[in-house]
Amino acid sequence: MTTPVYQNFINGHFLANQSGETFAVKNPATDAVIYHVEVADGFIQSAAIQSAQQGFAAWSAMMPIERSRILLKAVALLRERNDELAKIEVLDTGKPWQEAQCVDVQTGADVIEYFAGLAPAQVGQQQMVGEDFYYTRKEPLGICAGIGAWNYPLQIACWKSGPALAAGNALIFKPSEETPLGAIKLAEIYTEAGVPAGVFNVVQGAAEVGQWLTQSPDIEKVSFTGEVGTGKKVVASAAGSLKDVTMELGGKSPLLVFDDADVSQAVGAAMLGNFYTQGEVCTNCTRIYVHKNIYQEFIAELKTRTEQNIIAGDPLDPEVNFGALISKAHHGLVMSYIDKGIAEGATLLTGGKALCPDSAPKGYFVAPTVFIDCSDDMTIVKEEIFGPVMSVLVFDDEDDVIRRANDTHLGLAAGVFTQDIKRAHRVTHRLQAGICWINSYGNSPAEMPVGGYKHSGIGRENGIETLDHYTQTKSIYVGMSNIESPF
Repeated sequence: MTTPVYQNFINGHFLANQSGETFAVKNPATDAVIYHVEVADGFIQSAAIQSAQQGFAAWSAMMPIERSRILLKAVALLRERNDELAKIEVLDTGKPWQEAQCVDVQTGADVIEYFAGLAPAQVGQQQMVGEDFYYTRKEPLGICAGIGAWNYPLQIACWKSGPALAAGNALIFKPSEETPLGAIKLAEIYTEAGVPAGVFNVVQGAAEVGQWLTQSPDIEKVSFTGEVGTGKKVVASAAGSLKDVTMELGGKSPLLVFDDADVSQAVGAAMLGNFYTQGEVCTNCTRIYVHKNIYQEFIAELKTRTEQNIIAGDPLDPEVNFGALISKAHHGLVMSYIDKGIAEGATLLTGGKALCPDSAPKGYFVAPTVFIDCSDDMTIVKEEIFGPVMSVLVFDDEDDVIRRANDTHLGLAAGVFTQDIKRAHRVTHRLQAGICWINSYGNSPAEMPVGGYKHSGIGRENGIETLDHYTQTKSIYVGMSNIESPF
């Protein structure tokens, strides 16, 4: 049976490339090719720019309330097709159906809805200056580029397109070559909702296509989600044309569990922050610092729940809550980190091996893995693994654990579990992370800005301030008195 071939989505429709080059996409749970996608060659790239220029001219000329109404139609279509789109995410990413069905599409729709509501609310300022006055306008940037990651493909496409389009920009979006179909479906939905042709274009390919986006002089801004090393290359490439950049990069986030914490709740947060989406979440709290007074209780419950409550298998099975890693290569990388942990002296509490579930025997599964007897200088504690590998460490002093938590070049997220409200705020205020949770972990509502400190990112996504990243301020000075000129 032949597999489908998807083309790039340009100017409101599919457009064939001229090179004929394609790439294959595999289902991580089966190792089977499920479709092919055409690469965005030079012809497609040129067409995308021309399309976006035309789309921007039409879209930016609309009243914000008109843009808002159209975006809300897209939101309704996303929610109406939730299950269809969630299945695409499961097949592309290997994540469980029970996650994608209630998170991926819904949270993406929430973000577009949020920014659709803000679109008409953008206002400038006015101030008298003597007899004269000035006023400001918030204007769109023009053509923006979005480069997505493979762990939340549709959600990320929504997170980037929602504010970009609400502000009046056109967007050229490149999804990960590992998970390219969700963005295509979003493009079809935008077109059906009434977004003008060219406002949202999807180009496909690997690093060379992303590099074109970051270097193109016709593109005013790049928003990138991915790992730190690639993010640095994007910033360097964008600097040549002085592009604005937004970066949501990786993390090695700490979770601090104090001795007055609700242990069961803290264990639940640790598992959520390590095993959800089989560990492939940038904000995951892969360093768990547990106070010595509750350490034994914590690891006992953690071991029991990890071994009894996690069900790996066919991600389309509603009972499965633990899926396959994105690729064979990434599976090998995660296993190599587990080997390093053992070699450097950490103790395996549970897991540490590849899995071969009966319902998905060819999938790229790694057992949920917990290391204890860890030290801060171990590779598994210092480096982002992006897989289901948790390191548990012990502490007994607040100042010391804050110092240890901050001792990293990353700073995306952090969490604190304690019943002491003063301690909760005191500690989070000292943690060097862009997102902090207290007695919770992982929630990212549309209203809340998310982004990192240090090497974990530049700028923010979501929240009101994101619109500032997709607009520029124009000042207009109005002379009401005669000009005083020495000439």
